[in-house]
Amino acid sequence: MTQLGSSGLDVSTLCLGTNVFGWTADEAASHAVLDAYVAGGGTFVDTADVYSAWIDGNSGGESEAIIGSWLAKNPDKRDALVVATKVSQLAPNTGLGRDAILGAADASLKRLQTDRIDLYWAHYDDADTPLEETLAAFGELIAAGKVRAIGASNYSASRLAEALALSDREGLPKYVALQPEYNLVAREEYETHLAPVVAEHELSTVPYYALAMGFLTGKYRPGGDAVQSVRARGAAAYLEQPGAVAALEALDAVAAAHDTSVAAVALAWLAAQPHVAAPIASARTVQQLADLLPVNELVLSADEVDRLTAATVA
Repeated sequence: MTQLGSSGLDVSTLCLGTNVFGWTADEAASHAVLDAYVAGGGTFVDTADVYSAWIDGNSGGESEAIIGSWLAKNPDKRDALVVATKVSQLAPNTGLGRDAILGAADASLKRLQTDRIDLYWAHYDDADTPLEETLAAFGELIAAGKVRAIGASNYSASRLAEALALSDREGLPKYVALQPEYNLVAREEYETHLAPVVAEHELSTVPYYALAMGFLTGKYRPGGDAVQSVRARGAAAYLEQPGAVAALEALDAVAAAHDTSVAAVALAWLAAQPHVAAPIASARTVQQLADLLPVNELVLSADEVDRLTAATVA
C-alpha cells in the first residue's frame, strides 16, 4: 500500500479506471470487474461525473451509478476502498466555481450511493474561476465530511504551483495528488514540467493513460493487425513515436523474466518512478483485468527500470 500525499489514504498500486463502465462494459460486466479487482487486492477506484456522457443515449454519471449499485450490493467493502471522482465537466455543474463544485459533489454522492468521496479531483483547470473560490469550495465539502482529500487533474505546472502556493499562504485545502497523462512512451510533459512541482510539494502522482490507450499492453505491433476496439486507432498511433518499438521489445524481455504480462511491467515501471503512487488502468472484462492485477505484487529491479527508461526518450 502507498499513501496518497499527506491525505492518510492508503491505496493499492493498481488504480482501477472506470471510464469504460457504462460505455464498453455494461453493469453486469462492470460489477464482475469490480468483484475481481477487490478480490485481487485492489483498493483504489477512479471515476468522474462526466463518464460516459460522450455516448449516444447517455447523459453522464453512468460510471458513478454503476459503482454505486455495486457498493449498495457490497456495503462491507466500502471502508476498504478509496473512491475517487472528478468535477468540472458535467452540465449543469461545469467549471470549478463554488456552486458547481457543491452541486456536483451532491450529485456524485447520490449516484455513488455513499456518504463521502475519498479523493475529489478538479477534473480540468478553470481559468475563469479564481483559485481561491475553487479551494474554498472544496474546503466546505471537507468540513462537511463529504470529501476527505482533493487532487488536481490535467493542470499545467504553473497553475498547479500557483494553487499549491495559495493553499500554503492562505490556509486553504491543498491538493495532495496530481492526475496527469504519463506512461513509458509519453514522458516529456510530466517529467520536465510537472514532476518538479510534485516533488517540491510532496504530492502523489496518479497517472492516466498509464498503458498509452492500450498500446503498452503489447497488442499493437509493427505490421500486425490492430485489435479491433474503440481505442484501436489511438493505441496504434503510438507506433509512430520514437522509441515505441524499442519500448515494446524491452517490455517483452522484462515480462518474460518475470513470467507476467507486458501490461503489468509497463505499470510497474510507472509505479517505480518517484512520487508515483498508483497508475490508472481500466478493464472492460475480468480477462483484461487479469493482465493488470500482477502489478500489485510486481517489483522491478533497478536494472530493469533503467532498461525500460533507456528504451524511450523523455
